[in-house]
Amino acid sequence: MKPESPSNEGRFAYEGLDRVIHERARLSIVTSLATNPKGLTFNDLKRLCTLTDGNLSRHLSVLEKGKLVEIVKGHDRNRPQTICRITSLGRKRYLQYLSTLEQVIQDASKETKDELAGSLMSGLRPSRA
Repeated sequence: MKPESPSNEGRFAYEGLDRVIHERARLSIVTSLATNPKGLTFNDLKRLCTLTDGNLSRHLSVLEKGKLVEIVKGHDRNRPQTICRITSLGRKRYLQYLSTLEQVIQDASKETKDELAGSLMSGLRPSRA
């Protein structure tokens, strides 16, 4: 394997892997909200992401502080209801995050294909009689 050239410095740093999103529960929350642009109730989000009340609240707080989600508290038939929505900034950061993940996959796939080709080629060396 040859070392990377100076022009490729930081090539695999993946700066677009947003630390606010790059956590399993928060990625689940943001993905759920991105696929439901009108928003989801707290309970629906909790069910979709299989999180406890406290865990979901904590992660929503981080996402809200980062301006990725908005939380609207209201009432439905005299019962308290919390609606969570992705913000336009949240959608933009999420799409940038996905783009970076796609690059990670492409890089890993290329490396895997190169390794596979190398191992296939080594198996095709002429035999000596």
